[in-house]
Amino acid sequence: MLLLSSRKALDIGLLVLRLGIGAAFIAHGLPKITGGPEMWAGLGGAMKNIGIGGGYQFFGLMAALAEFGGGIAILLGLLTRPAALALAFTMFVATMMHYGKGDGFKGASHAAEAMFVFIGIFVMGPGRLSLDQMLFGRFCRADESPDK
Repeated sequence: MLLLSSRKALDIGLLVLRLGIGAAFIAHGLPKITGGPEMWAGLGGAMKNIGIGGGYQFFGLMAALAEFGGGIAILLGLLTRPAALALAFTMFVATMMHYGKGDGFKGASHAAEAMFVFIGIFVMGPGRLSLDQMLFGRFCRADESPDK
């Protein structure tokens, strides 16, 4: 059979997912990190769509750090769950921004899809093929418990 055992397949699947989405978000985040305060203020302006009316430069920098730094963390499988949570929130704000601009589903779908990917990574964990597993051992996957 071409498929590996379910545990091995899950770990390889999580690795492939982490590598792909991590690399994509490093690429998305790098120009935002290097864009400087003016770009950060523009990014942070998306917070209006969830009722926050200030601090846009700070929030934009946090979004840029979430995308770039979170992309690195997801790719490496290091502090995967906190990174996935930060990225899911960032993509939620991006989704709301697109709807707020009137872009509809077509404009918001990329951010919404990424949000759901990051929620999935948060729930599943990084898998065994990760720095989290190497450094912290057990509990890197949702199906592992203290009894194993």
